Amino acid sequence: MPYYPVNTPLPEAWRGIPKQHPRLFGSLERLKQLALARPEAYRRTQIIAREKGVDDTSEPVMESRLVHRENKLISMALVAAIDGDAALARRTVDVCLDWHVDRTPHLGHTGWAGDMVSCSLVFDLCHEAWTPSERLRLFRYFGACRDANINEEPCPFHNGWYAMRHNGYGAAGLATMHEWERAPAFLAEVDHALKTLGHPALDFAGNGGCFTEGFYTQYWIESWVMFLAMVHHASGLDLFAACPSFYKNRAVASMFECYPGLQERGSRRGVAFGDAGGRYFGHQRERDRNRTARNILINHFRDDADHQSVASFQDTSPGCGADESAWKDFMFADATVPRRDHKKFKLSHFGRGAGMVHARSSWEEDATYFAFKCAGRFSGHEHLDNGHFYIVKHKELATRSGQYYEFGGEHDVNFHCRSIAHNTMLIHDPSEVFPFFLKGYPGWPANDGGQAWPWVGTPFRHNGWAESKEMWLEHRELGDTGRMTAYHDAGPWLYTGGDLTRAYSAKKLKVFTRQIVFIRPGTFVVFDRVESTDPSFKKTWLLHAAKPPSVANGRLTIAHGLGRLTVDPLLPANPLVTVNTGEDQYTYGGRRFIPARSVGPCAECRIDISPRTPATFDYFLNVLTADDANTPAPAAATVVEHSDRVEVSVAGAVITFTRAAFGGSIKIGGKETSLPALS
Repeated sequence: MPYYPVNTPLPEAWRGIPKQHPRLFGSLERLKQLALARPEAYRRTQIIAREKGVDDTSEPVMESRLVHRENKLISMALVAAIDGDAALARRTVDVCLDWHVDRTPHLGHTGWAGDMVSCSLVFDLCHEAWTPSERLRLFRYFGACRDANINEEPCPFHNGWYAMRHNGYGAAGLATMHEWERAPAFLAEVDHALKTLGHPALDFAGNGGCFTEGFYTQYWIESWVMFLAMVHHASGLDLFAACPSFYKNRAVASMFECYPGLQERGSRRGVAFGDAGGRYFGHQRERDRNRTARNILINHFRDDADHQSVASFQDTSPGCGADESAWKDFMFADATVPRRDHKKFKLSHFGRGAGMVHARSSWEEDATYFAFKCAGRFSGHEHLDNGHFYIVKHKELATRSGQYYEFGGEHDVNFHCRSIAHNTMLIHDPSEVFPFFLKGYPGWPANDGGQAWPWVGTPFRHNGWAESKEMWLEHRELGDTGRMTAYHDAGPWLYTGGDLTRAYSAKKLKVFTRQIVFIRPGTFVVFDRVESTDPSFKKTWLLHAAKPPSVANGRLTIAHGLGRLTVDPLLPANPLVTVNTGEDQYTYGGRRFIPARSVGPCAECRIDISPRTPATFDYFLNVLTADDANTPAPAAATVVEHSDRVEVSVAGAVITFTRAAFGGSIKIGGKETSLPALS
């Protein structure tokens, strides 16, 4: 990355930064007014600041005895400023010096940027408590953090570019402007990087508000939009307006990424694409971070009708789940934003850039939930999972397998991030050799028959990310691994699908398209067209079930809590269905990749559906119905095959898929409509 010398001038657009402090969260008068307007949230912030001890682990402490140091430090600084407590301000500065400033900066893929943000807020909020010598020590620390990590996190398609890099020295520049000679250079670098890398990448891969890294977006997005809000408070510069295709859609996309139903401590669990935790409350504090990011965006776009619907959605959960996150509710949960009834809001959302569709049957807490991915490759935290879908009713029903506990370990490389752990397709060429993974695995990955990517010897770096939008376009043949070709929500039904052919080796696959019709409230028709280069290559349709199914008359029934998923395999006729449980769930090719430990519940069963007779071209048609476990089983779907089309009758609809090409029609409620391609 370029080094910006000390004499770099401050960009013109940033020159509204005032000399007075505080300024990152607005003026002191503003903060005092917030304390009066939000007394309960501020009272909880005071408790965290004044009464609670510190936990030094990387996880948040949900109960009230201890709090994580980041939230402790920011809470102390806020309360010291608002209450005018000079003694608390002095203590906050002492803690900041001890925890960060007088220590060697963190290096690499760590929290160094987050440390800089915490120190920036303490400097800004407790400004008068810093002695001249302490200020010099802080400035040296900021410079050391920046210089030691100058080549870290260079990819704008990767979470670290935002959360672990630019918000760190961006906040430092905002806080120290007019006092530290390097502050203008820090902000000049952020300004240039956003214009040339960050916002082009967000517009390209984040158009629609979803982002290529899926789950990872749910924890870095808070840090980044909080920084943008600081910029707006401190300088009047509206960076949200620089990339509306992402920022103006992110809160809506984030709302759709939440499963129905409240989870632990009133939190909402987010859907996971790619590397992910989140099965329990606490991992990376992503549920509180995601909620806070929505609040920040709601505040900024408060006059927008869609954001007013998101504000209504926020009201259905009590606030941040961890006690230590009280300051986030205090600062950003604004009850004065107008509300529009979110239950009247649209029922699906399309993240065009990231190739993700999220849909619900309603905005009730017992709604059926659906998510689907068909996208290009941009970032190293993505999986080989094109075509994967989730179905949730009360709990996960169709989900994914594997545990994310060791980045680059044997289970991760050979199972967790591979196609075999997802609801997609395998085409097994016995001679295929999968490329060496940059994730750190020392051997050659096993042959699962799934999607592949040429990890070594390409211009894309570390685990498969592009360094810029220009690099991606220059090497489109690497990144163009999947393309969403249909998305249409007609109300009673939704239609989506894509071309997944390029996600697989061309030596074994000619065509793989997937079409999905979601008939609300809970019926899903999945139609796949698959052509291999050799009829002997076994094709396997995968479904990862939360619980092992019962099987009767060809129907599989998966019960999980109050929810149930029935699966009717219609094509190929008389398929070979294998239910893999226990160690067999993690076994293929004679090798087992059993996770060494669990970080939360995942699928307990892998269902394989394959043709009994080898063929070059196969059609897979499966009907899945999600409903309440205590209701009568749904009527069986029926299929009629014609030479040029396939017709399936289910849930009061007749859906026709053409054999030769992507497309078809649906007849429902006496009206027939073509299944439209994506415009």
